Amino acid sequence: MKLSCLQENLSRGLGIVGRAAAVRSTLPITQNILLAAEQSRLKLVATNLEMAATCWVGAKIEQDGITTIPARLLIDFVNSLPNELIEITLPDNSHTLEISSGRFQAHINGIDARDFPPIPDVSDGMAANIESNALREGITQVAFAAATEESRPVLTGINAEFEGEQLKLVAADGFRLAVHETALSSAVKEKTTVIIPTRTLSELNRLLGEQEEPVEITINQQKSQALFRLKNAELVSQLIQGSFPDYSQVIPQSYTTRAVVDVGEFLRVIKMSSIFARDSSGIVRLVVAPGAELIPGKVTVSAQAEEVGGNTSEIDALVDGEEAKIAFNARYLADVLSIIHQSQVAIETTTPSSPGIIRPVGVDNYIHVIMPMFVQW
Repeated sequence: MKLSCLQENLSRGLGIVGRAAAVRSTLPITQNILLAAEQSRLKLVATNLEMAATCWVGAKIEQDGITTIPARLLIDFVNSLPNELIEITLPDNSHTLEISSGRFQAHINGIDARDFPPIPDVSDGMAANIESNALREGITQVAFAAATEESRPVLTGINAEFEGEQLKLVAADGFRLAVHETALSSAVKEKTTVIIPTRTLSELNRLLGEQEEPVEITINQQKSQALFRLKNAELVSQLIQGSFPDYSQVIPQSYTTRAVVDVGEFLRVIKMSSIFARDSSGIVRLVVAPGAELIPGKVTVSAQAEEVGGNTSEIDALVDGEEAKIAFNARYLADVLSIIHQSQVAIETTTPSSPGIIRPVGVDNYIHVIMPMFVQW
């Protein structure tokens, strides 16, 4: 193998695949990145056996070749080099990669590429295209609501429903539920529902930052693997097997009180109250009061910790319905308010013991349900 490429391009490519490499593994080679010089491009591949990332970097190839190099070592060294031309050489019958750039040289011991796990070929099954910005918004608005504990594996993933020209992404952790609906670039032939690991979609979301072209999504016939194809990269992931809970039963179909507030103001008072809520199980209390003819309605947000103290804040609101009281976990409220781009948000409640709903005002493709906290009023 003999090739040359720009440090900037190689660094970007390693950044794309590097996070897919295993950190600790019983199979040491999965902590390596595969480098293959082929067809005037350098191919980079990393996998942790659950997810695999592939990226192609423009390079001048003088001699084909293939090897695997420890991911962390290679990434750290390349990132420390100046933005100049890098020359990479792998002598015949050797596993020691030689890297040079100007006055800097290094040699790194690798492992034979024949021991590298094969990357699944996901070509058959359901295929869909989606605009990168739409997919990015959908992932951002649901991923934080997925469970992090492995006690219920299906909840550690995001439920993806492809039907017609719509993609619905759903995440839940037992305390909150996020549902986002967006349009596909073209209709799928048949309805397909799969559970994609949240880590995979979070990684995909990171790669979508520089992507302008639509993303191609392929789900194999067995619904065991998914492929996400970007401009110069691919992400392949195992899918989570199991049935996602029937989340529609959790979403209230009506409300007795609806308050529309400014997102920025609401987020500020929630963060303010969370300072005191830290010492009282994260609980913040909301009291929604309707206004009179010339007096606006208001939402009062308070937190109380016996040993520390408490606080109370008021913000104006457009209130529809009767006075209401409900308590939530402050972090859950802050999480959802932080990802809403609209200027106003609606809070919908029925009783203090029923789920509350957060909806952005002006769009109808996102809904967030939060279970209440039980408190003494």
